[in-house]
Amino acid sequence: MNTASLDLTMMRSAAGQACKLMKVLTNPDRLMLLCQLSQGEKCVGELEEVLGIVQPTLSQQLAVLREEDLVSTRREGKNIYYQLSSPRALAVMQVLYGQFCQSTKE
Repeated sequence: MNTASLDLTMMRSAAGQACKLMKVLTNPDRLMLLCQLSQGEKCVGELEEVLGIVQPTLSQQLAVLREEDLVSTRREGKNIYYQLSSPRALAVMQVLYGQFCQSTKE
């Protein structure tokens, strides 16, 4: 990579975006939510059951993820389904999942 040709303004902007994403990921509940959603769409009840996060905390953390445009929702009857909608967040979560969550035989 030729560092002389890097646009410093673009680099600063990209660094800011990366830091914003990393800041969201520093909360363990949000990280676990994104980890689950990186494996596919889930409804709120499934997330609550699988992760053991109580409803008020779950709602609060899902709201943060929505505000940051990392997840999107769809309603089916009384159920609200969440999916990871940010390609960048998905790429980061796939790396984290591979490094920390997959059971590996070494």
